Amino acid sequence: MKKAIIVLFIVFLTACNQETSTLDEGFYRVVLGIQDNEELPFVMNVNNPFSLEIYNADEVIQVDEIRYSNDSVFIQTPVFEGYIAAKITNSGFEGSFIKESLDRIVPVKAKKNNEVRFEIKSDQKPTNMSGVWETVFSPDSNTDRYIAKGIFEQIGHQLTGTFRTTTGDYRYLEGVVDGDSFRLSTFDGAHAFLFTGKVNDSTLTGNFYSGDHWKEPFVAKRNPKYQLPDEHDLTYIKEGYDSFNFSFPDKEGNLVSLKDERFQNKVVVVQIMGTWCPNCLDESKYYTQYAKEHSEVQFVSLAFEVAKTKEKAFQRIDRLKERLQIPYPILLAQYGSDSKLLANEKLPMLNHVLSYPTSIFIDKKGKVRKIHTGFNGPATGQKYIDFKNEFESFIDLLLKE
Repeated sequence: MKKAIIVLFIVFLTACNQETSTLDEGFYRVVLGIQDNEELPFVMNVNNPFSLEIYNADEVIQVDEIRYSNDSVFIQTPVFEGYIAAKITNSGFEGSFIKESLDRIVPVKAKKNNEVRFEIKSDQKPTNMSGVWETVFSPDSNTDRYIAKGIFEQIGHQLTGTFRTTTGDYRYLEGVVDGDSFRLSTFDGAHAFLFTGKVNDSTLTGNFYSGDHWKEPFVAKRNPKYQLPDEHDLTYIKEGYDSFNFSFPDKEGNLVSLKDERFQNKVVVVQIMGTWCPNCLDESKYYTQYAKEHSEVQFVSLAFEVAKTKEKAFQRIDRLKERLQIPYPILLAQYGSDSKLLANEKLPMLNHVLSYPTSIFIDKKGKVRKIHTGFNGPATGQKYIDFKNEFESFIDLLLKE
């Protein structure tokens, strides 16, 4: 796979000896080719040759890392490692979406002057999908089965919303209901998700695609009162341990520990995360804002990176810190894999690392007071507002002790 990526670079860089082409301004419908002959679309708007926006419902992703070579364009998504390498054509561009650390190459093509994410193909009245749905993914599997809460809003054919799980959410989903069929997608440079299925007044059935490497079925029933398990009860300190601690390096190779002076007699929030993780990005944005306004609270992040080398891992950590202007340290806990089993070995005092992100709240005496598994970001609406209010109230309580 690595050889394939190198060949792609050579093809794009030596495509032809001509004047450098650039992307025309305007809207583009971009499509990733995935399994089952399905298309995973999103819409972007090129403001100028070196700036564009990617749209997912209410989310607008600003992209400003774009470069050209002859008739080729390279679009680096912000923060995440994924990038598009493509040849510019008269109608748009055609190439690949690449994630090197995972050896993934997905075909991609774009058509300019098109801002329709999904076309309506029937003249049937759309079934109403608005509301709350009690959902099970991989319902027939003993190992992959998990629960979720679908939250959707529909206006005419247009559908937006997300699925919340016990560990986070699937961020901003956007799509359509066409008769009794629905389609939803999102693309952010880390994740490329497509949901397809059938809906009636009380049930959903469908398939969830993650890029071209994962597919699983899901079923759901309408249940306006449905609630997921409390995210504070999922991860805890195991018996036999009286505290939480770690010792991981920063970029300079210095080992940082909770026993260091900077954390003594302070309220500390420890974030378990990865630069590849969209929910971690959402949480990091909020923590960055809060940390800048509350210097009396100490934050520290433990990064579990999929990068294949330590140098690459720190490059991605530095990129995240720079893009978000994160003021607190991000330590490298592990590289080469995001395996939760390996994370459990690194942090043996926890019953398990169930989710990226996970946040550990430590009081001034060094005692763990709460552990929050996962993160419900801005795509979850009221749940995100509730999280912020609860977070700030709890930190205020710890500060007053």
